[in-house]
Amino acid sequence: MFQVCRRCNRNGIVVAYVFVIASVIAADQLSKMWIVDAFRLFESREVIPGFFNLVYVVNTGAAFSILADVQSPWRHYFFLIIGCLAVIGLTVVYMKCKGDNKYYYLPVGLIVGGAIGNMIDRVRLGSVVDFLDFYLGGYHWPAFNVADSAICVGAVLFIWMNYSDSKKYIKTKEKL
Repeated sequence: MFQVCRRCNRNGIVVAYVFVIASVIAADQLSKMWIVDAFRLFESREVIPGFFNLVYVVNTGAAFSILADVQSPWRHYFFLIIGCLAVIGLTVVYMKCKGDNKYYYLPVGLIVGGAIGNMIDRVRLGSVVDFLDFYLGGYHWPAFNVADSAICVGAVLFIWMNYSDSKKYIKTKEKL
């Protein structure tokens, strides 16, 4: 494994990976600090009428407030443990440079940076600050933040890259 890591590092990929993670964490935490300073809890400001608001809410649960209603002191630790396991697991996947695709640093870095950004909130505040509110008519998508966006974009990129790599593998195998 360390040989693979050294190979990746020679290409500057580890630096790029750390840069993506740090950029996501910085954008996430700075945007949340601004929201907390500029808004009162539950305050909403219309940005694009009929489509997008900025709103300051807190989420004690996971995505879409899953488990937010569970009144257990363990819920907080559960989310922190899941976040840590995700960060460690994805970093191991990244270090193996899956499929020799040197660009895996981007989706994995986005996911890891987002997970760390939300874990910082959980440690500091006991909940996650959400503020992006998209809606059409009376239907509002659950509020989310920069970290959540990075996780979703990273997951889509990761799936797409795996799909693309598997198609290349199948084509190569068919030629043999």
